[in-house]
Amino acid sequence: MKIGIIGGTGGMGSLFSQVFSGAGHEVLISGRTTEVTREDICRLADVVMVSVPIRDTIRIIEEISPLLTEGQILVDLTSLKVDPVRAMLTSKARVIGFHPMFGPTVGTILGQTIVATPARCDEEDIRFFEEIFTSQGARVTRTTPEEHDRMMAVIQGLTHFKAILLAGTMRRLGISPEDTEVYMSPVYRIETGIAGRLLSQNPGLYADILCMNPSVPSVLKTCRETADEIIEMVTNGDIDAFTDEFLSSREWFGPFCSQALKETDKLIQAMVKP
Repeated sequence: MKIGIIGGTGGMGSLFSQVFSGAGHEVLISGRTTEVTREDICRLADVVMVSVPIRDTIRIIEEISPLLTEGQILVDLTSLKVDPVRAMLTSKARVIGFHPMFGPTVGTILGQTIVATPARCDEEDIRFFEEIFTSQGARVTRTTPEEHDRMMAVIQGLTHFKAILLAGTMRRLGISPEDTEVYMSPVYRIETGIAGRLLSQNPGLYADILCMNPSVPSVLKTCRETADEIIEMVTNGDIDAFTDEFLSSREWFGPFCSQALKETDKLIQAMVKP
């Protein structure tokens, strides 16, 4: 199978180029500086993969869709799925949306999750990708584009928002990570480290994830309402109300709480090993 990656010189495109070539497939890549063009890929490849920034994805899909045939598979690697999949469906190609739940700096898909949103394809088409990904240690989760975007509003939108909120609050308070380091135990280092990890990357990516998913604003509205309720409890010294809130959330999380405690204990122990 010949696989062409538009945007294949970028971080994620390069990673998936390694994944497919490692599985024995011929890979063509196009980018801003390559001799191979996206038109070449559309003409030569059995699978056309779009791996470009979120804000550019639909434009690129719209440009290449008229060049594709029923004999090809069109896929994308975007963090949003409803609009990109809808755009891909205007082509004649079979269509599958993918979302790698990790960044390219991980270097391998081992132990990672890839979400698949099959839209117009045969079962053997999706299995082709699943077998490649799972053989290299990844987990593949199938869902619909709509459910994907709804869940990403929480999994990505809310968690990234929390990290940006932490950093922005510290900045406004005039407290730097260096100021806090001598006071931190590993568990606090993990929380602040997640914010630092996010801030070390491309702000455009996180702007797109939060600002281009239409499900995010309603999630953040609920977040703000919840924060306002808890702030009122803390401001009023209402220990009973705070305890009720805490225990209600513990009940909602259920067995995940004890699982998370064990997993994070291992992480903390790994951090303090000499």
